[in-house]
Amino acid sequence: MTVWRKSSYSGINEECVELADLGLARGVRDSKNPGVGHQTLRANAFQALLEGIKSA
Repeated sequence: MTVWRKSSYSGINEECVELADLGLARGVRDSKNPGVGHQTLRANAFQALLEGIKSA
């Protein structure tokens, strides 16, 4: 079973992205509409995305 989690910065009823550890990849989906699917990124690509966001 895949475990999805929201950022700790999100409030209880706030809409946010959710993340899941998929082994060698990470899943990203919209918390307000999780049934439409998710994006899958290789772990290194996800790390580069996070670093880019933090440096912006």
